[in-house]
Amino acid sequence: MVHPIYRVRSFEIVRPYTLRVGFDDGTEQEIDFQPVLAGELFGPLRDNAIFNRVQIDPEVHTLVWPNGADFDPATLHDWPAYRDSLAARARQWGCTPA
Repeated sequence: MVHPIYRVRSFEIVRPYTLRVGFDDGTEQEIDFQPVLAGELFGPLRDNAIFNRVQIDPEVHTLVWPNGADFDPATLHDWPAYRDSLAARARQWGCTPA
């Protein structure tokens, strides 16, 4: 089984907790992260000031935050396929925004 490797090339903050992410294959995803911002690692990103400090890691080419939070670039690339299961997991961790 071949797992495609994607690299994040760009991002733009389009709304609170929502980024437009560009990939090396020329595609984009607009991702609303709010439903997955729970738990010890992703919960602090509910603070919009922290969320907006997102950057692209120059080594692994994915989105990273100052607290160490990140997502696999393949997950970001195929976000619609993962969104619901990640949101369900975040609800198990508790403290997700309504």
